[in-house]
Amino acid sequence: MYEQSGIQSLSAFIKTQLFGKTFKVHYIDDNTRIFIDKHSSLHAHYRTISVEYSNLIHLLRQNFTEKKAMSALYKLKKITIYLVKLNREIVSLSQSFDELWRNKSELFE
Repeated sequence: MYEQSGIQSLSAFIKTQLFGKTFKVHYIDDNTRIFIDKHSSLHAHYRTISVEYSNLIHLLRQNFTEKKAMSALYKLKKITIYLVKLNREIVSLSQSFDELWRNKSELFE
């Protein structure tokens, strides 16, 4: 690029490249990386829960009477509803975090 520019001095070329053009600064926050890692592992836990949920229902049907199975399913239903509410809250917090990050990154541009 230096040879193609036709500038006589290498220092002048570097100066024009640094100060003559706009450039972006990428800010890497360790807390953001940790948040993304934890969020990814949370989704892995949800997949594990769904597999275990299916196995549990299969075992309930095979090994217990209908009354005991329905009692266990009622408790499982309550826990599942709690997990759904918790997941919605996590999604909401993730969206607000994403919005804050976008606003923060726009300040550095």
